[in-house]
Amino acid sequence: MDLLARDARTLWHPYTQHGLDPQPLAVVGAKGAWLQLADGARKLDAISSWWSCLHGHAEPRIVAAIAAQAAALDHVLFAGCTHEPAVALAEELLALAPRQAGRPALARVFYSDDGSTAVESALKMAIGAWVRRGETARTTLIALEGAYHGDTFGAMSAGDPTPFFREFGPFLFHVVRVPPEAEALEAALKAQSGRVAGMIVEPLVQGAAGMRMHSEAFLREARRLCDAHDTLLIADEVMTFGRTGSVTACERAGIAPDLLCLAKGLSGGTLPLAATLATEEIFDAFRSEERSRAFFHGHTFTGNPIACAAARASLALMREHQVPARLDAIGSRIESALAPLREDARVRELRRCGGIVALELEAADPGYLAGLGERLRTACRAQPEVLLRPLGNVLYALPPACMSDVEADQVADAISAVARSA
Repeated sequence: MDLLARDARTLWHPYTQHGLDPQPLAVVGAKGAWLQLADGARKLDAISSWWSCLHGHAEPRIVAAIAAQAAALDHVLFAGCTHEPAVALAEELLALAPRQAGRPALARVFYSDDGSTAVESALKMAIGAWVRRGETARTTLIALEGAYHGDTFGAMSAGDPTPFFREFGPFLFHVVRVPPEAEALEAALKAQSGRVAGMIVEPLVQGAAGMRMHSEAFLREARRLCDAHDTLLIADEVMTFGRTGSVTACERAGIAPDLLCLAKGLSGGTLPLAATLATEEIFDAFRSEERSRAFFHGHTFTGNPIACAAARASLALMREHQVPARLDAIGSRIESALAPLREDARVRELRRCGGIVALELEAADPGYLAGLGERLRTACRAQPEVLLRPLGNVLYALPPACMSDVEADQVADAISAVARSA
């Protein structure tokens, strides 16, 4: 029995409607920007395998770091133990974390497994810190309209329930949603005065919402308003890490959050690893001689040494190859190639932030479940050499940093072809 037949009998794939979607791609290998399929064909990975593959597949230095670490120390529990890869990675992350004059620096690193658990950790830290200070009324969160922060229950609460989480509404905590506008945020903070634990934001780019983009000026206003209303600012940089033209989107805006969530490209997209960075003030809210005040949260593979070693190799590559700048150049090339589509009446907007390029098409029912989305999916699957996965009525490119100019042109050609055919 071949791989696809065995898959069809045994597996349940994420974000897949098994009553509609065709067979998945049977992938047997990957190198650089390319996926090797079982039938001998190749696909250019234009979306970095769900936004995680930062440098390219099978990057030799990351592979070597994984192998060396696996031979030395594969895993040990992180409650009551520590190890060099975790400590060294934490030092590196804190050194590159965004800074802002007059604000406390991010000073502590809590490891988990993926973007959702990084956000879950941040939310529990934010609410728990207020509780430990005696402010038990601070249980409300402010988030952006169209937000997506993951699929665990806290992360679902922070995300916009439409279209993913509506049936879980009775189990989610209170969130006030605002557009990325300073006036709306200020009004929400005033209306919820004394009850807000924090504001969470995907800085500059809201990924699952269709690569929606907002300004650096809004982020600066969000930071200012959170300070004015004594509210924590949580930056979910799970997707934006290294992708917006700087190491973090917060750095590009010149702000520092109180909590910073990282995952996806943190390990170069090779292994599950996430980190939540916190200020010393938040950490100190949990430090006590009373065991009951501890941060009761953890994961079996917290601080996994192999994943930490992969992340250290990835960060070294980011520095040496100037990955944020390289991705910015790739994004600029793709955007320029798609620029003629701005004149097409079917195109609502072409937008870019760093290496992220999005082409939004006009649709009667825009959004993730847009009817046009099914036609775009079909057209994307028909592309013989480029892997694209639309977000409703939005086509996008989010390439790895190893992508050549020729490959970037292929991605632009594929997006243009899909847009015109659909």
